[in-house]
Amino acid sequence: MQKELSIQVVPEIAANSSALQHFVSKHSGIPFHEISHIEILKRSIDARQKSIKINLKLLIFIQEDFIEKLPQLPNYKDVSKQDVILIVGAGPAGLFAALRCIELGKKPIVIERGKEVRARRRDLKKLNIEHIVNEDSNYCFGEGGAGTYSDGKLYTRSKKRGDVQRILELFVAFGATKEILVEAHPHIGTNKLPAIIQDITKTIIEFGGEVLFNSRVVDILTLNESIIGVALQDGGIINCKKLLLATGHSARDIFELLYKKQIAIEAKPFALGVRVEHPQDLIDSIQYSCDYRGAFLPPAPYSIVKQVDGRGVYSFCMCPGGIIAPCATSPGEIVTNGWSPSKRDQATANSGIVVEVRPQDFKSFGNSPLAAMYFQQQVEQKAWLEGGKTQTAPAQRLVDFSSGKLSSNLPITSYKPGVTSVELGSVLPSFIYKTLQEGFKEFGKSMKGYFTNEAVVHATESRTSSPVRIPRNKDTLEHIHIKGLYPCGEGAGYAGGIISAAIDGEKCAEQAVISL
Repeated sequence: MQKELSIQVVPEIAANSSALQHFVSKHSGIPFHEISHIEILKRSIDARQKSIKINLKLLIFIQEDFIEKLPQLPNYKDVSKQDVILIVGAGPAGLFAALRCIELGKKPIVIERGKEVRARRRDLKKLNIEHIVNEDSNYCFGEGGAGTYSDGKLYTRSKKRGDVQRILELFVAFGATKEILVEAHPHIGTNKLPAIIQDITKTIIEFGGEVLFNSRVVDILTLNESIIGVALQDGGIINCKKLLLATGHSARDIFELLYKKQIAIEAKPFALGVRVEHPQDLIDSIQYSCDYRGAFLPPAPYSIVKQVDGRGVYSFCMCPGGIIAPCATSPGEIVTNGWSPSKRDQATANSGIVVEVRPQDFKSFGNSPLAAMYFQQQVEQKAWLEGGKTQTAPAQRLVDFSSGKLSSNLPITSYKPGVTSVELGSVLPSFIYKTLQEGFKEFGKSMKGYFTNEAVVHATESRTSSPVRIPRNKDTLEHIHIKGLYPCGEGAGYAGGIISAAIDGEKCAEQAVISL
């Protein structure tokens, strides 16, 4: 016999299986010795009160054996001789699109400008230590795309995008812990994601697909407004009838190529700001209302949204126990992002704090569909100039930032290329700078202790989403003008994270297969 039960317990009980069984027995009236297993279905933290509780949804096995059934991969079959669907980009959208193609009996060929995970690591090391930016191999480009080194947060605000559970179960089948099926805010960790991504790539190849690394697309070939193939930087041409464009939000060369070829694209509002780092102990004390978090609670995250003079300012991609990473994709720019290892055990917490950027904000770049991208690029380049023309990030203590005061000194932060003291009003556009100045004060009113000079502001956090949208038909997902072209994922403006990108990749693959 099985019985579902929803309870709320203190963290100590939630973390101890025997204590949890005693609590369930007392709460439900089921004799302790009759409970053969307790399976946790969902878990979340309720920190709204001083006494923190854990919400649990349980499945109780009563005098019945429990047999664990982990998600399995679909019944993939060899597709090496089947019709080809070409996919540009090996990020979450591209890889999950490829898997879906195989599941539906078609052969995916994935073209990726960057390198495999192992070779990519060497370029990341050069970026962090020597400040050398490889335009094809960095935190954004390479096997797994930005998803490989983007922390591994696996939640999406929009459940309407598609089957979130399906994507989570596929991740478990490829080696992620089953805890991601349970947690309210599932997280894999940047230290574990690369192996999972490698297994996905291996599976695509094993079942007859192809993955071509170090292959940058330099032209999209069309005839009579239909896709016929792509040209590569090495001079090669790959013919196709169906092309999924899943290049990510930082593939500026692709946006410029589309514009040059008069393939319809449009500027898209996005958000831009800074990345702020606090001591994790401080965030814990604020969020958990305690002096010491203890062993039974995870490092605390935060999520906050405010309005300043009618403009939104909010936290983005918050990384508890995490690290700030240099995410430039070209020399001459500073871009920051954050990630956490699986245990989230670093001493600091970081988050993007960003401001809405609207069409009127980038009108100085004219009516070009690349206007938002040019605006974004200009801020990143200014940060590079002010930071000393290296990957050293211009930075300021938080209270100093809001006071317009140059920080006399800066602590060492988790950002490995280092920081240099700069008054960030010289880096950020005026409306973003002023909105952030007031926004941080408002944050401090809601989170007592947040507004402190212990925190350091790093410029810039600019790759929150694509500054371009590639318009597509709502039903077929094909480009509005080019037959056989499927704009896909974050870079096309239709996703915002690993899960939503993976879902969009699957949907585009399905439509491409249907029409093949």
